[in-house]
Amino acid sequence: MYKYRLFAPGPTPVSEETNLAMAQPIIHHRTESFEKVMEEVRANLKWLFQTKNEVIIFASSGTGAMEASVVNTLSPGDKVIVVDGGKFGERWWKICKAYGIEADIIKVTWGEAVDPKEIESRLNKGRYRAVFVQASESSTGVYHPIQEIAALTRKHADCLCIVDAISALGAMNLPMDAWGIDILLTGSQKALALPPGLAFAGISDKAWGFIEKGTLPRFYFDFKREKKNLETNQTAFTPAISLVLGLAHVLRKLKAEGLENLFVRHTRMANAVREGMKGLGLKLYAKSPVNSLTAVCIPEGVDGGKMTKMVQKKCNMTIVGGQDAAKGKIFRLAHLGYFDDLDMVTGVAAIEWALAELGYKFELGQGVAATMRALKS
Repeated sequence: MYKYRLFAPGPTPVSEETNLAMAQPIIHHRTESFEKVMEEVRANLKWLFQTKNEVIIFASSGTGAMEASVVNTLSPGDKVIVVDGGKFGERWWKICKAYGIEADIIKVTWGEAVDPKEIESRLNKGRYRAVFVQASESSTGVYHPIQEIAALTRKHADCLCIVDAISALGAMNLPMDAWGIDILLTGSQKALALPPGLAFAGISDKAWGFIEKGTLPRFYFDFKREKKNLETNQTAFTPAISLVLGLAHVLRKLKAEGLENLFVRHTRMANAVREGMKGLGLKLYAKSPVNSLTAVCIPEGVDGGKMTKMVQKKCNMTIVGGQDAAKGKIFRLAHLGYFDDLDMVTGVAAIEWALAELGYKFELGQGVAATMRALKS
């Protein structure tokens, strides 16, 4: 019998300590006890997002925060730019389409990052109300150049930079205020190492100006109403109380680790996994990789459909394959949240084991050795 190991890019593992924090007796949300928890959570979310502004909390998936960022800032007939370089970039324009927003889609080859010059060219020629982009495109493992994109929208008073950082925030440095990101989104089930169920949106002063004028219909996902409630350490509706208790615990742990150490840890783990994959002679899929996961090309002669199943069967470990255009061509191994150096060695060892079973020719142990050398350096 093997211990179960979760190496998917979401949901990610939850620590025993966090599970115990969430197992506390339920408290009522309209009480002083809950308000004390929320007061601490609000302050620590601002620290994590690197912003002076309120971070809105919804009981929803990350997609809920994506939809909220559309319906609160835009009006019927508005035109936006959407960077579509994967499954989640595609989600941006689908949400926009559902609300009658015209999306000028920049199609990016899967595995590649957007060229900021393409965005700049459009901004200089037309009137756009927002640029929607992923910091981490989970379907491909690509990091888009957020700092450069935010610098472009800062030059346009009538255009927001709205960033899906659901699988990036906490794993990479995204200083919201310093870079001029207008709306920054994440979810509980990624680098925060909580179960799914909470979504977060950091919102700039500039974005609040858009929110005051936006006329798209909304009810549950109402930024203004949630902000008003948060300022009294409350929520508009019944929150996911146990998840909020877990969030308070996780944010304390992250703050004790420190932002710089947090980013260094994720960079080190990402580098170690990638060195392990290269040590096996495998090709990385993303040309501009994120720190949160590694996408790897399935080697010639190996059935991509069997790869993830073999890892599950031999090691009781979950990794994920490619989606849509990358289905059967890649596998993805996560390293964000509740992971450490030894987990990287274990993950690469499981990949070796599965590849050997599927007939891929290499010297057993060479990937693990490369991973360990990277961690030691």
